[in-house]
Amino acid sequence: MKTNFRPYRKPTSSTVLAKGILSVSALLSESKLVIPRYQRPYKWTGKNINQLFSDIATHKDKSSYRLGTIVFHQEEDNKNIVDGQQRIITLLLAVCALVRLRRDTLERKDLKEQLSVLEKVMINPKFESKISKRNIHTNYLAISRIISRSDFTEELIHFLLNRCEVVTFALNDISEAFQFFDSQNARGRDLEPHDLLKAYHLREFSESDEVLKAETVAYWENSDTRELASLFAQYLYRVRNWSKGVSARYFGKDDTPLFKGVKLETVAHFPYVEQLRIAHHFVDHYNQQYERRIDGHVLDFPFHLDQIIINGRRFFEMIAHYQKKVSVIRGSSSGLHKLIEQGELDGFAGSILQTIDSYSGRNRTGDRYIRTIFDCLLLYYNDKFGYVEISRAIEKIFIWAYSLRLKMQAVQIASMDNHVLQNNLFRVLKDSTQPSEFINYSLPVLSEYKKNRKTQDIEELFKQMKYLEG
Repeated sequence: MKTNFRPYRKPTSSTVLAKGILSVSALLSESKLVIPRYQRPYKWTGKNINQLFSDIATHKDKSSYRLGTIVFHQEEDNKNIVDGQQRIITLLLAVCALVRLRRDTLERKDLKEQLSVLEKVMINPKFESKISKRNIHTNYLAISRIISRSDFTEELIHFLLNRCEVVTFALNDISEAFQFFDSQNARGRDLEPHDLLKAYHLREFSESDEVLKAETVAYWENSDTRELASLFAQYLYRVRNWSKGVSARYFGKDDTPLFKGVKLETVAHFPYVEQLRIAHHFVDHYNQQYERRIDGHVLDFPFHLDQIIINGRRFFEMIAHYQKKVSVIRGSSSGLHKLIEQGELDGFAGSILQTIDSYSGRNRTGDRYIRTIFDCLLLYYNDKFGYVEISRAIEKIFIWAYSLRLKMQAVQIASMDNHVLQNNLFRVLKDSTQPSEFINYSLPVLSEYKKNRKTQDIEELFKQMKYLEG
C-alpha cells in the first residue's frame, strides 16, 4: 500500500525560529507557554517524581544539569508545547509547592524574590482530563513531601531554579515540530508505537478539521495507554497482517506504516481513493444537515479493519470505533454475552463463549495465544458481516482456533502465527462476499490430540460437535 509517509528531515533554518538553553526559572517565566488541548494527559507518577528529584540531588554539585529537551510550535505569540509537557507540568508543581511551603521561611532574600516573581508570571493551565487531575494532585503531594524535608536545602532550591536547564527548540511549522518530536523520541526515551502514530496523525489533520482536533482525540487521550497498546498489538496489527497472509507476531515501531495511509486533501485523484473520498464527504455532509437536529441521527463512517487508512481525524475515529468493537467481542457483561442472555445465539455458540471464558487452562500463555486468534477472527467476521449467521461463525472459528490447542502440548507465539498462515481463514473471510462462503469452509476432524485435564471442557465441546475422534 502506498502511504503518504514523509521521512524525518532535519528542521531548516527557516523553520527553526529559536533554539537555546533555559534555566528552569527562565522556562517557567515564559508567560506565553500553552499546553494544547490535543496533548495527552499528564501521566507522570510518583516513580517519575522521585527519580527526577533524586537526579537533581545527585548532580547538585555540578555547574549545571540538563533535564531534557522541550519542543515548541511557535504560533503568533504563543509557544505551544509539542514535547516536554510532562516535565513542564512537574516543574510548575514544584515551584507552586516551594512558594506555598518554603518561600516565607527562606533566609535567602534572592530566592524569596525569585519565587515571588515566578508566582506572578507562571502559567496556570486548566485540565479537563480526569487522569491529569488525579496525577497532578498525587504528584503535588509527593513533591511537597520532598521539598519539606530538611535535606532539601536552600542551595538545592537555587540549583533547581537556576542551574537545572532544558534545551529548547521553537519551530514555526507544526509538521516540522512533530517530525522533530518523533526524531527526538526515536533517539531518546522509548515511546510506544501508538504514541508515534498519534503524533503522525495529529499533524495530518486538514485545515478544515483543526477546530475538531481537541474533540476528536479526547476519547483517545482518556483511554488507558495499556488498552491502546493492546488494541494495536493484539487486534488491529494482527488482523491487518493476517488478512494479507503476512506474519504478525510482535507490533513495534517498524510496523507503524501499516497504520499510515492517505491524506484526502493532498493525495491525487487516483481511482482507488475515490470511494474513500465519497464516503468521507458524504458522512460529514449528512451529519451536518439541519434535519439531524430534528431526528438526532448520526451516521458513522463505514470503517473496515483492512481498509486503507484515512490520515488525520478519521484515524482517531477509527481507533475509537474499534475500541468499542473489541469490547463487544471480549466484554463479559455486554456484546455477544448479552445475546446469550437474550437467547439469540443457537447451536453450540453460547456454550463455546461460556467455555472459553471459564475452562481451567484459559489463563496459560499458550491458551491466551489461542484466544487471540479466536477473538481476532471473530472481530473480523463481525466487522464484515455484522451479526448475520453469527452463531455458525462462532462455531467455525472455535474449531479452527482451538484445534491448535488440542494438537500441541505447548503453544508459543510462533505456533499461533504459523497456524494462522498455514490454514488462513482470515484470507478466506477476506475473499468471501456472503457469510455462507466462510461458514461452509471445510475443517478437518481431529483424530489425534494431546489430552490434558485443563482442556477437558474444550475436548468435550469438540466431541459434541463431531470434530474429535477417539
